[in-house]
Amino acid sequence: MTQTRLTLALTTATLLFATTTAHAEDGPSVPPGTEATASAPVEVDPNDPDLKIPEGATLAAPKVLDIKQVVEEQGGEERREDTNADVKFALQAEVLFGKDSAKLSAASKARIAAIAEEIKTQNATKVRVFGFTDNLGTSAHGDVLSRRRANAVHDVLDSELNDPNITFEVRGYGEQYPIADNSSESGRKKNRRVEVSFPRGDS
Repeated sequence: MTQTRLTLALTTATLLFATTTAHAEDGPSVPPGTEATASAPVEVDPNDPDLKIPEGATLAAPKVLDIKQVVEEQGGEERREDTNADVKFALQAEVLFGKDSAKLSAASKARIAAIAEEIKTQNATKVRVFGFTDNLGTSAHGDVLSRRRANAVHDVLDSELNDPNITFEVRGYGEQYPIADNSSESGRKKNRRVEVSFPRGDS
């Protein structure tokens, strides 16, 4: 009798283990407790006193969610990010400069002039120009190159805007703050960039 129960228990455990293993291999793994269930949705009583605001309490002030919209050129040469508060352009270094250079190409000045027009449209008075590089070469070299590139973009913006009321913050961050993996050339290309950002509708 005891041997029969032991055999039954082992058989049941084996079946449970096989079922669990097969289920786990059917699809991607999920954290425990997040599996879908077949139970019906819970009914909510709208008159439940626990769902009502206590007497004397008030709702928090309404808040507008900050939604980001991203538009990127095919190939990622230029990227624009819009939020409720800011506008940011990211230009890949290859479309602005030669290799290991901070000298702007003639074509790149038209791109920067278009950003200057957007700054005017937004009536922005504070503009940030930040330069970044990949992680090739020394960190010190990247810091200097990224700052020189940011300065070059700033000079064109300042000339195009010609507005003494606009203040600029210009920095070179070198290899800090990568936006892609530096282990591939495609990732490094995205990291070599100059970003221009400013508040939306600043007055």
